[in-house]
Amino acid sequence: MAESTETPAGGAPADQTNPPRMTIVSQYVKDLSFENPRAPLSLQPNQARPDVQIRVDVRATPMEAERYEVSLQLHVDAKAGEDTAFMVELTYGGVFGLLNIPRDSVQPLLLIECPRLLFPFARRVIADATRDGGFPPLLIDPIDFVTLYRRRQQQTQASPKQEGEPAASPAGGDGASN
Repeated sequence: MAESTETPAGGAPADQTNPPRMTIVSQYVKDLSFENPRAPLSLQPNQARPDVQIRVDVRATPMEAERYEVSLQLHVDAKAGEDTAFMVELTYGGVFGLLNIPRDSVQPLLLIECPRLLFPFARRVIADATRDGGFPPLLIDPIDFVTLYRRRQQQTQASPKQEGEPAASPAGGDGASN
């Protein structure tokens, strides 16, 4: 009887004794700020729906062996005409354990998959903060972290490193708007 081993898309046999593994060690609100500078005027029923702009940034920082902190930063500016209706800034973090991950897969995993796992929780925090601030809950549309990652990679490749400039830390996209 012939013995077979599975071969993943990369062509090398899978190491079945030490398979790749990602674990969520913890997740938390690292920083949260909600501002309602025009209250109570901004809460009147006849107010127009504000124009909402959302900026997104992702950062990954190594901790101890095989553990990384991933921070998902969401900056929300809501304007009614020229006036600010509300602002929310949230840094939602998570500590992830990565075991047996190929070196070239670590950065995409940290900056795409980890924030994808954190996003629903950060979205809920933003929705609760806006609701508690007297506005309808802001339900942020899903974020395409792959596009944000690719955009950041292109920006990094397009801007040559200046002499004496520190090496870039893994960071996700910014400037996304909703």
